[in-house]
Amino acid sequence: MRPWGKHRARPKRSRRWRTVLGTVAALFVSLVSGIAYGAGEAVPLPGEVKTSQASVIYYADGVTELARVGVENRTDVRLAEVPEHVQHAVLAAEDRGFRDNHGVSLTGIGRALLANATGKEMQGASTITQQYVKNAFLSQDRTINRKLREVVLAVKADHKYSKDEILEFYLNTVYFGRGAYGIDAAAQTYFGLPVRKLSAEQGAVLAAVIKAPTGFDPANNFEGARDRWRYLLRAMADEGWLDRRRADTAQYPAIRKPGHSVRSLTGPNGYVVARVERELEQRGISAQRLRTGGLRVVTTIDKRAQDAALNAMRAAQSQQPASNQGALVAVEPGSGRLRAYHGGREAYGYLDYAEGTYPAASTFKAYVLAAAFRRGISPADIWDGSSPMLLPGRGGTPLTNRDGISCPGCTLEESMMLSLNTPFYALALKLGPERIAELAHEAGIRRTDHGRPTLVDLPGELTPGFTRADIAIGRYRVTPIDQAAGFATFASGGVHAEPFIVERAVQDGTELYRAEPRTRRVLDPQTSANLTQVLSRTAAQHGRLHGDRPAAGKTGTAQYRSSRDNSDAWMVGYTPGLSVSVWLGHDRPAPLRDKAGRPIEGHGLPVRIWQAFLDGALAGRPVEQFTVGIPRV
Repeated sequence: MRPWGKHRARPKRSRRWRTVLGTVAALFVSLVSGIAYGAGEAVPLPGEVKTSQASVIYYADGVTELARVGVENRTDVRLAEVPEHVQHAVLAAEDRGFRDNHGVSLTGIGRALLANATGKEMQGASTITQQYVKNAFLSQDRTINRKLREVVLAVKADHKYSKDEILEFYLNTVYFGRGAYGIDAAAQTYFGLPVRKLSAEQGAVLAAVIKAPTGFDPANNFEGARDRWRYLLRAMADEGWLDRRRADTAQYPAIRKPGHSVRSLTGPNGYVVARVERELEQRGISAQRLRTGGLRVVTTIDKRAQDAALNAMRAAQSQQPASNQGALVAVEPGSGRLRAYHGGREAYGYLDYAEGTYPAASTFKAYVLAAAFRRGISPADIWDGSSPMLLPGRGGTPLTNRDGISCPGCTLEESMMLSLNTPFYALALKLGPERIAELAHEAGIRRTDHGRPTLVDLPGELTPGFTRADIAIGRYRVTPIDQAAGFATFASGGVHAEPFIVERAVQDGTELYRAEPRTRRVLDPQTSANLTQVLSRTAAQHGRLHGDRPAAGKTGTAQYRSSRDNSDAWMVGYTPGLSVSVWLGHDRPAPLRDKAGRPIEGHGLPVRIWQAFLDGALAGRPVEQFTVGIPRV
């Protein structure tokens, strides 16, 4: 066993290979340096950067325009206006050897040559000088030809300009996300400050974003952004650019609420654009490429469905205080295509409520029922739905049903229709909470919820008095998009499809990406059909869709602490062609009331939103029927 802090020696073969690769790269750089002076291509200044082309994002028909992105928010500044600690933060993030290298990275070139030789994708730029010439003058294609031009220009730039000039060029052109190009625009966008007033901690936030402007935006990925920020502070300390104690004890600075600089993407459709940007970045198409490359992106969003979502949510807002928030997500069962997406009413870049996590409340009973059916339990089985009831694991605290309903001899189906807590808690004890959690994950509830307790871990207690079996009554948190995807699994006969929003992306006639639905079977068709029969009767209690269109679903209402108020209200359900999740609540737990001061419950406003949306989205389309399940005994 090797001692702590020691590193296992690299095999001689590995070291030999690295030496050969480094030698080849060095010879390559020498060759490039020799021809660089004779190359006719000039190195551009920031003011000479090629004109960016806005990208067009389309609805699913590939013709109707949803949005355009690419208007630059940029103000050039002199390097002297950028505090040294901000410069150091960028160098720590992107090129710590900037002051000593000759504009290119030997190891980076070696990786590129190896990737090309082995048929792998070309690696990205390594040095700040390479990044500058790539972003300012070259395409974003990862080819050996583009890499060669990048290296030539980087070598020429290093000979022609001082390090301070190159760093100034870079800082004025690099993309920081949220539509901000250059360090000064980024400072204003994230902090509302000119760059000269940024602290080292604030500079490290911006430096952390460069690597992945969407993925490391703290509004999208706070934990990841903070981890990278902490890593950069320690890297600055390692280089002697920041006091070690300050690096270790620094507090993450307050970030401005997104949306300030992207005025052209206001309203709920801005959340569609933000999700497109995130999904493309996950597929290797950067946010900068989207904003400068003239892409044509076709989404999965159906215009009729999106208009219906906007109309339904807008009508609901007139009945609520401005502080109330909401989300609506519609997924196509079997394919995972997002057909409508409403993550909030404010603008692009704000908190996406469709990705927020909230207590699932009684909507989660659908997953419990699915887990029960999978284990051979019948909806006709009799369960004790008495209330109040003492149940194991609750420390003597009785569990009650809503509105004091008590049903000592209800079937499981009747228990679902009455949304009784006591039989479902007992069912969780019989099945085991882990089995319910696993079924939910398979159906579409992801295994992460941004740092809060997750289903997969099933902590012993969420808060005092809550137990693992409380999963059955919706104490655990889920996202609206996961709920839509989970219920879509039931709608499709038990096949789960990963939700996605980008159908394809094209640049200059070349297809960069085309989606392929990713599916897996979770439930057998008969079990799924029986679940749909129960959920159909449950949904019918709240009224029918226009034209008696078949529908299934479940409401849910989360209590606000121990008060008579509620904190969250849900309606999640589906037709054969669309699965829809509607959530109403707040940024943080708070009483959820309408303008008249009355508590909002799942069977009220969320149901009306859900019905209005489906009536609008499916207007004029043929009425589809659910698959009939096997007879029940």
